[in-house]
Amino acid sequence: MTTTQSIPKLLTFDDYISDYPEDGQQYQLIEGKLVEIMRPIGKHEEIGGFISGTLFLEIRRLQLPYFIPNTAALKPNPPHTGYVPDLIVLDRENLINDPYWEKASSISLGTSAKLVIEIVSSNWRDDYLKKFDDYEALGIEEYWIIDYLAKGSARYIGTPKEPTISIYQLMDGEYQVNLFKREERLISRIFPELVLTANQIFQAGN
Repeated sequence: MTTTQSIPKLLTFDDYISDYPEDGQQYQLIEGKLVEIMRPIGKHEEIGGFISGTLFLEIRRLQLPYFIPNTAALKPNPPHTGYVPDLIVLDRENLINDPYWEKASSISLGTSAKLVIEIVSSNWRDDYLKKFDDYEALGIEEYWIIDYLAKGSARYIGTPKEPTISIYQLMDGEYQVNLFKREERLISRIFPELVLTANQIFQAGN
């Protein structure tokens, strides 16, 4: 006697936004499965809050058509994936073209986002590998990885390993990276007048 086991259905991004669990938790969609976003540690939150506030002031000072949502999901090209970045800067002028914004506070076009920021936690490979590939393929103009605990391999942050901010900028469809450490001032194409060093971010909340 043989038994057949049903193969679990892989959720699509549309499934993810239409049947999102109402249990007070946050989830990402990874390879067709809901994965709970673990609550970050205090330092992670301090850094995120500091960057959000700093960029908000820059947006207001320069009267840019950008804003930073509380939470927004992002649909990359793989059909069974959906991310909730640590921080995302959206472009109001391009959101009107994105079919997911009004109905689900989500984006699916690279032009909808000017900047995506991930703050490295335990699973650093997601930020340096999978999300890197997906954000690049989607055409997001700028991507920051804030590795304040130097968890990434030396291949990505150099030797000796130390807290590093990697800023990836899209050039001819591919990301080119600059690394910033210690008192080095960040160079951003999205915020070219930003005066901010790596250490100012790493020391947020101190």
